[in-house]
Amino acid sequence: MYRVALLAFPGIRAFDVSVITEVWGTGRTLRGVPPFELRRAAADPAPVPMAGGLSLTPDRGLDWPARADLVVVPGIEDPSVSTPAPVLEALRRAHAAGTPVAALCAGAFVLAEAGLLAGRRAVTHWHLAARLQERHPAVAVEPDALFIEDSGIWTSAGTAAGIDLCLHLVRTTHGAEAAATIARAMVTAPFRTGTQAQFIERPTPRADREADALAAVRAHALEHLDEPHTVAGLAARAGMSPRTFARRFRATTGTTPLHWLITQRLAAAQRLLEQTDHPIPEVARRTGFGSEVTMRQHFAAHLATSPRDYRAAFRQPAGSSPTAS
Repeated sequence: MYRVALLAFPGIRAFDVSVITEVWGTGRTLRGVPPFELRRAAADPAPVPMAGGLSLTPDRGLDWPARADLVVVPGIEDPSVSTPAPVLEALRRAHAAGTPVAALCAGAFVLAEAGLLAGRRAVTHWHLAARLQERHPAVAVEPDALFIEDSGIWTSAGTAAGIDLCLHLVRTTHGAEAAATIARAMVTAPFRTGTQAQFIERPTPRADREADALAAVRAHALEHLDEPHTVAGLAARAGMSPRTFARRFRATTGTTPLHWLITQRLAAAQRLLEQTDHPIPEVARRTGFGSEVTMRQHFAAHLATSPRDYRAAFRQPAGSSPTAS
């Protein structure tokens, strides 16, 4: 049983609470997802008020986060409001106990107030990044990332990036298929590449047309991952020059075409390693890496493991493949 503590206090955002609850508080063991125990920890048992007339009823005290496997702080409505001292102390105790701590959106301000982000990299909603840096100059704020990990502490950008982070935390602890199963149930992508800079620019009709062309190219690449792809070839399919294609691709996705392609190939390889008995060279061939050596290099660089070790950690028993959501 994987224990997750949702830290509850006045001012937390209902959307983030819902995301955390959807990822870790909904039973999906019949679909192959491991069992989770999500508890809502607060200073006292009284309902915790949230915006919009909503409230959250705690079921654990602030001693519980230090015993959990993960502590998640929802985003907060107003970063200028001080966090209750008992909540900050609970965060410090959990971190001192070695428990990973994650904060969604403006929850980064809570971690910074607790002193957990001093000297560490962090991210928050792009609109709040400058304020976080000004208020907590010891934090290395990186305004473009969707989410960041530094020494067991996770932070994410705004709103939807909280979903990205929660699914990523599931993926790193329970495997790609568990995260994909939850994502399918939520009708969202198992992961997104790029940075939050892609969401800041104002869309235009021309940009929309180009985004459609780029989406078609990405769909084609995903359907033919086993084939070699070059920027020039993908650009030709989109009807653009390689330079224009690369520039538009980054503006749309926040990353380069080749980095996006490697990320997709890694995800496909993870699922094949979890769900099939294909030899590793065959997995490399089917996902477009070409050779086991190349795939092993990318696993080491991006996942800090090897394909063999990944399979040993996350291989699903025969007959346990989850059903479609």
